[in-house]
Formats: sequence, structure tokens, C-alpha cells
Amino acid sequence: MSKQIRTAIPTNPIVVGKMGSTYGIRGWLRVFSSTEESESIFDYQPWFIKRAGEWRLIELEGWKRHSQDLIIKVKGMEDREAASLLTNCEIVVDSTQLPALAAGDYYWKDLTGCRVVTTAGYELGGVIDMMETGSNDVMVVKANLKDAFGIQERLIPFLDGQVIKKVDLSAHVIEVEWDPSF
Repeated sequence: MSKQIRTAIPTNPIVVGKMGSTYGIRGWLRVFSSTEESESIFDYQPWFIKRAGEWRLIELEGWKRHSQDLIIKVKGMEDREAASLLTNCEIVVDSTQLPALAAGDYYWKDLTGCRVVTTAGYELGGVIDMMETGSNDVMVVKANLKDAFGIQERLIPFLDGQVIKKVDLSAHVIEVEWDPSF
């Protein structure tokens, strides 16, 4: 049974990957997946890219693993030159396609933009990015302009219970046990 593909433009866009350089002469492209399991990027369809301020639907003719790379064939891209126009385009889907998470699990997209406050009430700044380090995720927190410690950016490990004390996505606030001078 095939999956029904929705073609409406994404109302809650999220980047799930990026198109890389061309592969061969028949219009194939490398793909860099941002999903936890790289091949899971193909579970989210349809794909969109934004070019000149407009959303464009990207339909896949096929994909395969080649050595360490994932490569794709986009419908209508028959040669290397045509495919090269898609190099470096971000692959976007509607975030409503993402599966629901268990309590205490969060999508990075939901944490980005949250204010980070210590348990003592000190405002550390806002989450501008997330990083995966292997042992745990790390929040990149841009400090407030008038940070008392002169810090511009903090890297705070996302360790639930140890560092992360409370996440309130409705208020966009993450409470942490963290020394503001660090």
C-alpha cells in the first residue's frame, strides 16, 4: 500500500536535510540527512525547497545508498547540469509529519528560540542552536546583550535531571541548574 503524498506547501516547515553535489552525469545528487537515522529522511514526503522566495515541490524518482553517501534522482533532472541547480538547497517538510514524542523527549526545533533561565532566576539568554556531541546534546545559548559576566555564547549540556530542571514549551522557557559565570 503506498503512502498518500500531500502536496500543499508546508505550513510548519522544518529542514530535514540538504542536497549536495551532483553524482555522475545522469542527474543524481548526494543528500545529507539531518534525521537521526540517515535513511529516515525518505519517510517524510513530500519534499520542498525554497527558491526565489517560493516553495517548489521536489519529487523523487529514486534513491539509493552508494558507499557512505545517500544519492537521489529527482524527477525531471536528467543531466548533471540540471541537477547542479539543486546543490545546497535545504530539504524541507511540514513538521506535522513528525511522530509524536514520549514525555521528556523534545524536537530540537521546539527548543530553539526558548529562553534559558537558571533555577535562581538568572536569564542566560536564548537557544539559537543545538549540537550533538555523541554523549549528549548541547544547547547553544546566545547570551543577553548586557550579560553581567560578559559572555556572548554558552554551551549548556542538555542533561535531563542534572542540568535541565524544567522545560516549558508553551512558555518557551528552559530552567537549568547552571553557573551563569560559566
